[in-house]
Amino acid sequence: MIISVPRTSRRLALRSSVLLALGLYVSAAMAAYPDKPIRMVIPYPPGGATDIIGRIVALKLGEALGQQVVVDNRGGAGGNIGAEAVAKASPDGYTLLMGALTSHSTIATLEKGRLRYDLIKDFSPVMVVGSVPLVVVVNPTLPVKTFQELVAYGKANPNKLNFASSGPGAPQRLAAEIMIDVTGVKMVHIPYKGSGPAMVDLVGGQVNMMVETVPAALGFIKSGQLRALAVTTPNRISMLADIPTTAEVGQPAIEISSMFGVLAPAGTPPAIVAQLNAALAKMVVSPESKELLLKQGVFAASPSSPAQSAERILAEVTRWGNLIQKAGIKSE
Repeated sequence: MIISVPRTSRRLALRSSVLLALGLYVSAAMAAYPDKPIRMVIPYPPGGATDIIGRIVALKLGEALGQQVVVDNRGGAGGNIGAEAVAKASPDGYTLLMGALTSHSTIATLEKGRLRYDLIKDFSPVMVVGSVPLVVVVNPTLPVKTFQELVAYGKANPNKLNFASSGPGAPQRLAAEIMIDVTGVKMVHIPYKGSGPAMVDLVGGQVNMMVETVPAALGFIKSGQLRALAVTTPNRISMLADIPTTAEVGQPAIEISSMFGVLAPAGTPPAIVAQLNAALAKMVVSPESKELLLKQGVFAASPSSPAQSAERILAEVTRWGNLIQKAGIKSE
């Protein structure tokens, strides 16, 4: 006896089989992740804070995942070139961004309408991994030894001082702009394509000063190639215990830290984002990793979920957007 199966039923059965096969394939792919090296894009040249932090994170993330995480420096355009490359990459978990989240947040306002990616829409945040304080540093040839002397020198020599930054929207730039606003000192901004090149010229005497991240400046301070005048934190930090805070030198408004985190392209499967998040959570609580980061001037963050990290990034965008509009800061 031949039983005839309605055509509609056959279609439904075929569709169910296809969906089941697809589901099994995706599940297998998830289970195997990662089965090849992961690329971590650092959107700045070597030598800056993002590069220093990114290399530590890449090493420890690779150890946790049992797969190599290869660093890819994609500097230029204030971090936009590297960020855009990741935003447009395949959302498969094999391309990540070591984000300088404070810088990206300021650029979201300064370059609004000109960016070819959206910090909020085009990324899946994995985790905020840490933050770094900033420090006011000068070339030792400048005849100042304290922050107060720097302000006095600047007022006595308007527009003769210049300051470097790692880009137009970088927190280094914003901190210096706040300093200009609250002290009345007139200085000329010299933007660079990253902290590394800016540090080279600052040490070489081509520029006078910079408000730089501690990781990028620490080695030069310890070697005597740069002079530290103040840190932009509420309390003194262990790496520079002898250096006063901006509050101690009478300028509490100059209080800024730079936030860093790992982002994946939007659309990356939640299971992969969760796997990366779990690996990073282990890293930020590991005494070895925390000590390794702290030696470079980085304070490891507490573990946070992807959703919590997304909220922190949105808050950062809002904070700096309000400040930029209030101060009338423009991109260059």
